[in-house]
Amino acid sequence: MSHILHDLASHPRLLLEAHLRPVQGTRIQATGFPNLGAAIYEAPDADGGQTQMILVESAQSMANRLEAVCWDQEQDALAEVLRGMPYVQVSVGEGRTTNSILEPHRLNSPYFLESGDKTVFDKLQERLAVAKDSKQQELGAVNPARLARVLAEFDPNSLLHGVFFAKKDLAGGRYRLRRALSSFIEAEGVKPADSGGVKNDPINPRGDTNKGFGNVPFHRTEYTAQRITAYFNLDLAQIRSYGLGGSAENFLMTLALWKVRKFLETGLRLRSACDLDVCEGLAVTRPQNGFAVPTIQALETDLVTLIQACRAEGLFADPPVTTMTYKGK
Repeated sequence: MSHILHDLASHPRLLLEAHLRPVQGTRIQATGFPNLGAAIYEAPDADGGQTQMILVESAQSMANRLEAVCWDQEQDALAEVLRGMPYVQVSVGEGRTTNSILEPHRLNSPYFLESGDKTVFDKLQERLAVAKDSKQQELGAVNPARLARVLAEFDPNSLLHGVFFAKKDLAGGRYRLRRALSSFIEAEGVKPADSGGVKNDPINPRGDTNKGFGNVPFHRTEYTAQRITAYFNLDLAQIRSYGLGGSAENFLMTLALWKVRKFLETGLRLRSACDLDVCEGLAVTRPQNGFAVPTIQALETDLVTLIQACRAEGLFADPPVTTMTYKGK
């Protein structure tokens, strides 16, 4: 078994970074935001001046990308190395399904909580119940450790991604966990690279562009950068606070590092015009105790063992996949 738990004992954070570069050329297409476009800002540099920065990938987007590596799109199933890790799957009709790995709000998805099929909702309501007064108003604080135990049973991936049960019937919407694994990508020393083009309609160049006809000129702004860096933050103290024991803690840390490794190996084509590659290895910036992230092969070997250990300790649901059917509009 991996020595991750031992090597990182007593450290509150594991901070990682990887330097990236475009696979071809020099330009990158940054993420865009409604009514804002690319997020451009300035940061102090070592000489007391200002360096122009750009947010290449936001924390929200990176959270989704780190979940995506857990799912085998070709097989439409959990990645093979993670088989046995619990999650919730719901049939939404016409042969379609969704699950707690890919749903935008994970277990707080309306497909789980707003369905006539109460398989998941009833379990959450029973297990996360808090005391009530004579008027059925909930009393006292919620117990994060109890939430962690429930999530470990039905969807331990949420212990890394975070979850917020906003539904008032679940302890007044007060149960939430922030992300234990967070990430973002930013670039420094950026300059705009403006270009453009035209969508040509050789048959009817003056046609109605609102209907897709006609010639349509367009403008594009991409960016060059002196340096592009992906940052990863694993909150070790939060994982320990769950109180799930050594096997679960080691599993969550190993899963987090596997996600990071897998993303850097397979997930760096962020957009059509933003295809990146790692130009330097994955570096540990904290703690500075000589810890090195294991190879993806070593992490996968440990994941298989740790999933079995968590199941043997009764932490995971059996069977691991909780199935239900969405019944609603």
